[in-house]
Amino acid sequence: MDAPDSPKLANFILEEVAKDLRTGRFNYVRTRLPPEPNGYLHIGHVKAFLIDYFTAKEFGGELYLRFDDTNPAKEETEFVEAIKEDIQWMGIQWVKETYASDYFDRLYEWAVRLVKMGLAYVDDQSPEEMSASRGTLHKAKWGEADMALKPGIESPYRNRSVEENLDLLERMKNGEFPEGSRVLRAKIDMSHPNILMRDPVMYRIIRTAHHRTGNKWCIYPMYDWSHGQNDSMEGITHSLCSNEYTIHRPLYEWFLEQLDEFRSRQIEFSRLNLTYAMMSKRKVRKLVEMGIVRGWDDPRLTTLRGLRRRGVTPEAIINFVIQTGETKNDSWVEMAQLEACIRDDLNKRAQRRMAVLHPLKVVIDNYPEGQVEWMDAINNPEDESAGTRKVPFSKVIYIEQDDFRETPPPKYFRLYPGNEVRLRYAYLITCTSVTRDPLTGAVTEVHCTYDPATRGGDAPDGRKVKSTIHWVSAQHAVPTEVRLYEQLFTTDKPDDFEDLDSIINPHSLEVLTNCFVEPSLAEAKPGDKFQFERTGYFCADLDSAPGKPVFNRTVTLKDTWAKIEKSTKL
Repeated sequence: MDAPDSPKLANFILEEVAKDLRTGRFNYVRTRLPPEPNGYLHIGHVKAFLIDYFTAKEFGGELYLRFDDTNPAKEETEFVEAIKEDIQWMGIQWVKETYASDYFDRLYEWAVRLVKMGLAYVDDQSPEEMSASRGTLHKAKWGEADMALKPGIESPYRNRSVEENLDLLERMKNGEFPEGSRVLRAKIDMSHPNILMRDPVMYRIIRTAHHRTGNKWCIYPMYDWSHGQNDSMEGITHSLCSNEYTIHRPLYEWFLEQLDEFRSRQIEFSRLNLTYAMMSKRKVRKLVEMGIVRGWDDPRLTTLRGLRRRGVTPEAIINFVIQTGETKNDSWVEMAQLEACIRDDLNKRAQRRMAVLHPLKVVIDNYPEGQVEWMDAINNPEDESAGTRKVPFSKVIYIEQDDFRETPPPKYFRLYPGNEVRLRYAYLITCTSVTRDPLTGAVTEVHCTYDPATRGGDAPDGRKVKSTIHWVSAQHAVPTEVRLYEQLFTTDKPDDFEDLDSIINPHSLEVLTNCFVEPSLAEAKPGDKFQFERTGYFCADLDSAPGKPVFNRTVTLKDTWAKIEKSTKL
């Protein structure tokens, strides 16, 4: 995809950046994408990435891609490459690719500076002891909004001498101590009302090889220590992040103030909360490991890989993010809004094809045996330049089972005994009789006659029919597997649950193996997108092979979420 234009996605951020340039706080703009390579990107990341990208672009600035690779136990090169590919697929361009690990040496030097300034110390407490001594924030009384502070307790190791702390930190770095036995903490204020300012951990011992630095390091920085300092080292002017990092901003600013280094500015915005979508990478990883989904690219997931495999375009995702708007306050966006953007996008670009997912054989008794006609079919009524194609027609065709009723319900205008319908791009046909299974009595064939004078249009005598149905020539039909996807979760906020088995929709995937499509789809390549007429939008899956296509349903033609929302709230 080409790089997207620069819409006013977050006006209040643009106003703040413009103010910083106007007042001389910065004389350029540089933002960064800070993905952690511990999983694949999901749609929630897209909003943050687009804000970073569009902000830099709006002011003629630069965008860096910096991987936050500070936890070797969860990070892999596989995720690095996947993240880069997904960002490029979205059309986002960066001028420089960096890693937190590029700055490990310099970051360690800055930590030593804080120790020498008496602003950091080595703590020997266990993680449980540190957690207990941090204190809490809690309600003063039941129902009261005001928060009462339970201050933390200073570590017994807090007042070690600078010399002892320097020695212990060096020995930590050299691998003399077991994992989890010691940490380096900033010395701030154990009674601070912001619990993150209560002597936060800067380094911990992790004896795991890093995917880039190997075994060089056995101490690794915490996010709050590396993040802001890396921003400063790279000259990032604006660190744009979602609202959950608001509480981290005082610490972000404290470190840079004490070190007296380039002071990047952090600005927060509302995160993208999408109903029926899981945004926790940890929980998505769990879904993958439990085998609930087929992988990070399962089309039921809202990972970018999953959305792409399902047939969603980057343009549809960008339009969705833009439509959600931007505020300072977090809010929830309905899945129906994303599907509407997908539907609008594919309506413009997807070529139309005919496919029968639940086939019923129709024999046109008065059609010449062995005759084949090629009908002109429109590729996309929304795009004249898409032109037309030829579709074969013959004596025996397949239609959808739902397009025939032996005993029609009220207001049913499709095929039934004695009724006439239009075959899309072909003829008017009238049902005359049926053939049944001798054992079950089920209808196995529908017999019809056709009017040769109605090819491609209405009857010359002016008679009208109330229904047009699609079809596929049985002689030319291509057997196809079709995968119908529904929402993966039975709850609109799946991130609230740890017991994932309890919220999985058992009907989230239906695989149809007895489908037929028109011959033009035989050579569909993975990623090719189509509208199956009267059915929905579909994408050729990665499992497709020449002559054996597999299709994923991207989205239905109509919104089904209103019904879903109603049923889940009863």
